Amino acid sequence: MADFLTLGEPMVVFATDDLDQSLIAATHFTKFLAGAELNVAVGISRLNHTAHYVSAVGNDPFGSYILHQMQTNSIQTTNIVCDPNHWTGFYLKEKVSHGDPDTYYFRKNSAAANLSEKVINSIDLTAIQLAHLSGIYAALSSQSLTSLKRLITRLHKRRIPISFDPNLRPSLWQDQATMITTTNELAKNAQLILPGINEGEILVGSTDPNEIADFYLSQSDTTQAVIVKLGPRGAYVKTKDGLNQFVSGFPVEHVVDTVGAGDGFAVGVLTGLLDHLSIIKAAQLGCAIGALAVQSAGDSTGYPTRTQLTQFLSHYEKEFTR
Repeated sequence: MADFLTLGEPMVVFATDDLDQSLIAATHFTKFLAGAELNVAVGISRLNHTAHYVSAVGNDPFGSYILHQMQTNSIQTTNIVCDPNHWTGFYLKEKVSHGDPDTYYFRKNSAAANLSEKVINSIDLTAIQLAHLSGIYAALSSQSLTSLKRLITRLHKRRIPISFDPNLRPSLWQDQATMITTTNELAKNAQLILPGINEGEILVGSTDPNEIADFYLSQSDTTQAVIVKLGPRGAYVKTKDGLNQFVSGFPVEHVVDTVGAGDGFAVGVLTGLLDHLSIIKAAQLGCAIGALAVQSAGDSTGYPTRTQLTQFLSHYEKEFTR
């Protein structure tokens, strides 16, 4: 299967076990694997593609846990550095009955934030067919931004397509103006951009999916397609060659955890493209995996295998055709 590559910060998340209990009051937690780009790598691997992950972990229990979980999920660890001088980031997350959970991060000066360009230069890109990047890694430090830009340069030289998810984390940036400018500049390097509608309001100044798509399609000759994530409503697809279409979301009876839904959407879209499906079919897969993702507690726990995804799609095809 096609080879996929992503760069990011792997993390450990401790999610509260008790429903609607604050992080202050909580005393019982469950540990999960986390990190936006790593979530995508997990999902891609579960769908039988070879996922390469580039990053660094600390020489600590969290780093060891992450490496073990990556190996369990069949993610390639060749480009993971174990840094003895910096720690592995982690965060806390609430379990809520509705809405988005409260989170609290411990990630400043992490091993991933200090990843050197030497690691980027050593990556073997020979078999890579698609790379996925996000705005989170750019926000970690000046070093991470430099390493991200170096990877983009290498990907362009190899003519490897890039997908880019803004994945805004305002608390990681020095100010909103820098976040907006840097994120939009990075987006110019991607053939495919995956903004959320709320991110569009911040980055573009509009909640109109068409206006968001037009902004990114017009700011760079490189960008060929934009898929705006609309949450439960689905997605809006627009391409440079004139295609524009809404894709419906899938019904979800009970939302357990919204964290990881956007990364799950990316998993579906990117898997569809690696499988040479149309961009509309790819967006439908994104909506399906996003719906599955919100029904599980861990950031990537709900991402399906091929069999599970086929069963889910088959069920809803029957529902929709009654």
